[in-house]
Amino acid sequence: MKENKFCQSCGMPMNKDPKKGGTEKDGSTSHLYCSYCYQNGAFCSPEIDTAEKMQKFCIENMREQGMPKFIAWLFTRVIPKLTRWKE
Repeated sequence: MKENKFCQSCGMPMNKDPKKGGTEKDGSTSHLYCSYCYQNGAFCSPEIDTAEKMQKFCIENMREQGMPKFIAWLFTRVIPKLTRWKE
């Protein structure tokens, strides 16, 4: 299976994920989604169901960690192009 460099839901670099990926229902590691987005074969925050909601969520989290708003916004511009949101 192809290794993705970025989570295909939130865009976070997979090498920044402490668990190196979420988990599938069978317990295997997901190579598409990070552990913050995906556990046990399901998305962790079902209320985040659009790319726009994910962008807002990510910007808020990055701002809480001290990142300038403009930089956080730049990082989230790719989200609508990720696998989860293309469908």
